[in-house]
Amino acid sequence: MCGIIGYVGDRGAVQILLEGLTRLEYRGYDSAGIATVMNTGFQVVRRVGRVSNLAHTVNELHLGGHTGIGHTRWATHGAVSEKNAHPQQSTHGLFNIVHNGVIENYIPIKSFLLKHGFKFSSDTDTEVLCNLIEYHYNKEKDRENRFVKSVQKALFHVRGTYGLAVLCKECPEELVVARKSSPLLIGIGDNEIFVASDASAIVQHTRSVVYLNDGEVAHLTKDDFSIITLGNDNVHAVTCELDWQVEDTDKGPYEHFMLKEIFEQPVALENAMRGRFSDDYSTARFGGLRMSAHELRQVDRILLCACGSAWIACLEAEYLIERYARIPVEVEYSSEFRYRNAPLDKNTLVFIISQSGETIDSLAALQEAKRKGFRTLAITNVIGSSIARESEGGIYQHSGPEIGVASTKSFTAQICVAAMLALYFGRIRDMSFDDGIRFVEALRMLPDAVKKTLSQSDNIKKIAEKYAEYTDMLFLGRQSLFPIALEGALKLKEISYIHSEGYPAAEMKHGPIALISEKCPCMFLATQEHILQKNISNIQEVRSRHAPVIAVVADGHESMRDMVDDLIVVPDVHPALQPIIATIPVQLLAYYIAKSRGCDIDKPRNLAKSVTVE
Repeated sequence: MCGIIGYVGDRGAVQILLEGLTRLEYRGYDSAGIATVMNTGFQVVRRVGRVSNLAHTVNELHLGGHTGIGHTRWATHGAVSEKNAHPQQSTHGLFNIVHNGVIENYIPIKSFLLKHGFKFSSDTDTEVLCNLIEYHYNKEKDRENRFVKSVQKALFHVRGTYGLAVLCKECPEELVVARKSSPLLIGIGDNEIFVASDASAIVQHTRSVVYLNDGEVAHLTKDDFSIITLGNDNVHAVTCELDWQVEDTDKGPYEHFMLKEIFEQPVALENAMRGRFSDDYSTARFGGLRMSAHELRQVDRILLCACGSAWIACLEAEYLIERYARIPVEVEYSSEFRYRNAPLDKNTLVFIISQSGETIDSLAALQEAKRKGFRTLAITNVIGSSIARESEGGIYQHSGPEIGVASTKSFTAQICVAAMLALYFGRIRDMSFDDGIRFVEALRMLPDAVKKTLSQSDNIKKIAEKYAEYTDMLFLGRQSLFPIALEGALKLKEISYIHSEGYPAAEMKHGPIALISEKCPCMFLATQEHILQKNISNIQEVRSRHAPVIAVVADGHESMRDMVDDLIVVPDVHPALQPIIATIPVQLLAYYIAKSRGCDIDKPRNLAKSVTVE
């Protein structure tokens, strides 16, 4: 969740740290801080709130130093306060540390350290770890490697998760970093080394990165770095090149990242499909699955695991794969699957879906599935992420960086990949050549259909402004549009703080209809021709109870305008792709309602982009 940045080199560290934190702020914005180290000691500044608060103070103080660490916090242990902000310093001022994760056994460690004269000024588990490092530093006999060894030994004693960067007062030109179940990468520059929890923080300085694996500790100087395991084995570093530019992390002409990413969806969908159709355009192809058609034909069941919007994309994938490939599909919350002993058939294929590839519950679900001997594949957006590296194969979305906390382009790209998987599995089973041709043709026309839907943004903005002051809203859809109703409700509550729920339209009569009144608008997703009359019946039930109705319908059904308060008409596309088209209006509606309410759209309260703690 939290953002980490570190630097050691010839340049001044302060501005590099502040720029990195600004780009990492979507990972947490409860508080922020930096520490630099020089021969004279540490310079530390911490502030509650946004990075801009920190930057204002730092710039007034004219801090120096060529080695430093920074942190933007999403609070876990300890309230949001300056004393709990990072960096945290050890009792005798030898160390400063920034940390993302949770130290589960910090209470007994703290008790041990109190008995040995250590004092604590915060409520954080991070300060406990920092003091534990100092404890081992004071005992370490290997003077040459004292800094690294003290971190290494401290980490032997902790349970939990961490991505951390450590400064030592006595080693002002060095950094030590480590990770376990929390992302961390090293950026390699010219006479300078960076560390960050996300490549967006350093892409303006270097595109050459090394991704740390769990249980690895790295020692950084401006000229070089080395990596060892907690067991003291040397690690051969593999350097990767980032496949995107710093411009990808800027808002450009848009007011918010969320709006920019909504309008990037045609390109994101094109990128998800590029190079993934057969030469005869009758099926999809995926080079990264690392399973032959023969092996895939043996699959009797597919299990999909994810969290948040990715879990909703899994629900959509269930409809698509079961309809077009005739393979039974189960969908699990990753957080539930990892802790329950679900009985699975031996021929089950497990897919983990995660935009960041670092979602801790999804990573743990992947590890649990592997532990039980199941084939595991991933759908993710970040090359080099933990889930991408640990799965046996998978599919990259190629959506580009997604900075807005509320998922938009990555969600529709996940559904697009799911549709192509349904096509691929269907074609190796019993889908005909002609049906495959029609499916691929529809996919290739999808970006233009999304562009056409986006052209209605001004109309949707006007609709949104009508409903911005309501405090409740229902989203209703049948069959493959039910997950989109869930996504619409999630988007609205995430960024506008309006209570909203998504339901299958027919289920409204089984409880939710009790909420219906003139104070509870209902948005119907009704683009499916074959059940349009059923949706109309549900709309009439709502209207008879005086609730305002917004309907999303396909081209050719403008006549419904007389039976609803507001109508949004979208292109009529292949049934498999209707969920993607229906997603665009619910995203725009949520965005413009939140904007009308004056909400902080890119940084909604209590949320962060990548959930790397339980």
